[in-house]
Amino acid sequence: MKQVTSRLEILYEDDWFAVINKPANCLSVPGRGPDKQDSILYRAECVFGQALAIHRLDEATSGLILVAKTHDCQKRMYEHVREREVQQEYRALLRGHLLCEKCEVRTPLRCDWPIRPRQFICTDEWSKDSVTYWESLGYDNNMTRVRLVPFTGRSHQLRVHMQSLGHSIIGDEFYDADYNNGPVLLLHAFRLEFRHPYTEAWVAFVSPCPF
Repeated sequence: MKQVTSRLEILYEDDWFAVINKPANCLSVPGRGPDKQDSILYRAECVFGQALAIHRLDEATSGLILVAKTHDCQKRMYEHVREREVQQEYRALLRGHLLCEKCEVRTPLRCDWPIRPRQFICTDEWSKDSVTYWESLGYDNNMTRVRLVPFTGRSHQLRVHMQSLGHSIIGDEFYDADYNNGPVLLLHAFRLEFRHPYTEAWVAFVSPCPF
């Protein structure tokens, strides 16, 4: 089932939650100030009457995002996320050619508070373990198309981990040294799988990569 309602692309919905295809450069939840109210959550509230955040995507990232319709569903899905029972897969285009086919990045991150929301690799007491699996899917000119699977959900995790390999995600205003005011970050939440919080059926959703 797919519909576009009030600038909201709904890929699936039932009585408890909705799966939405978020465009790039759109907030997941409202920010501070009247100019930051437009967001996926605000648009969902306009459609469903009540909408509650389950997880977030960076403003610049496109792709699949979940919105709960009830507090009980939000609570159940929070538990799924906390227990790492929600599987996510991203697609991205990186600068240059990665030399190996697949690997794992396991480096701790923490916020760089003076210039937040930027994150950086750090091993002090405030850092958090962060793990990303990546796999090369092929080359496009001087770029590498990759599949990314985060095993942890730290802020900007995929972006910093790819930068740490020397191959930043194209269009990343924070971590791409060759960023030139491009309109879109080439990072997309491609696949989302989890056990339905009420029926217990295993459900999977895919949003085709737009780049």
